[in-house]
Amino acid sequence: MTEHDRKSESADRYSLRGKVFHTIREDILSGKYKQHDELKEVAIAEELGVSRTPVREAFRQLELEGLLQMIPNKGAYVTGITLKDIEDIYMIRSLLEGLCARWATKHITQEKMEELEENIYLSEFHASKGHGEQIIELDNRFHEILYQASDSKMLEHWLRDFHQYVKVARKQTLIQSERGMASNQEHRLIMEAIRDKDADRAEELANRHIINAYHNMKNKGLFIAKEE
Repeated sequence: MTEHDRKSESADRYSLRGKVFHTIREDILSGKYKQHDELKEVAIAEELGVSRTPVREAFRQLELEGLLQMIPNKGAYVTGITLKDIEDIYMIRSLLEGLCARWATKHITQEKMEELEENIYLSEFHASKGHGEQIIELDNRFHEILYQASDSKMLEHWLRDFHQYVKVARKQTLIQSERGMASNQEHRLIMEAIRDKDADRAEELANRHIINAYHNMKNKGLFIAKEE
């Protein structure tokens, strides 16, 4: 993602329309609004201190993302993220994260390489101390660095969205010390493969990392979504 793209995305987030959209989206993805809940324009507009227009626009955008369903003469209902959605997201992410790691081996800068190495060091330190919130923050940052290192604004955009869709489920699993330590080790191996310019191994390890995360959540019963 170029500097211009980042500024445009940032400007959108801080426009009135962008703020309303991202606030409602975050409330859905964080679990504040549950599947099948009805969202009322007037109530949300009052809560956010805005007119109904940006709320209505946000509803339309959320419907395009599949997070909301607009039913004529009835209202807007939360679709949310289902178990099937989570599985689909992780399977798609596994392929895209693998591609991201492959491209990173070619395009990563020395600065980003040093950021990855520092991230690994800090993650291992906080994991040894059981600092859950720091582990989650550093895990997010590890993937952010990889997305940037791929030098593809399109790939970065899609991976950011998928990362956001499953944020609650990811937080639940990373807080577990066992998975947190395993995830850190997987990150280290991915980093080493990228450092060694081994694109095939980097892609394989990144793909497996996401699959492992999915199976851990499934086996631990950590999904918060419900079946449709």
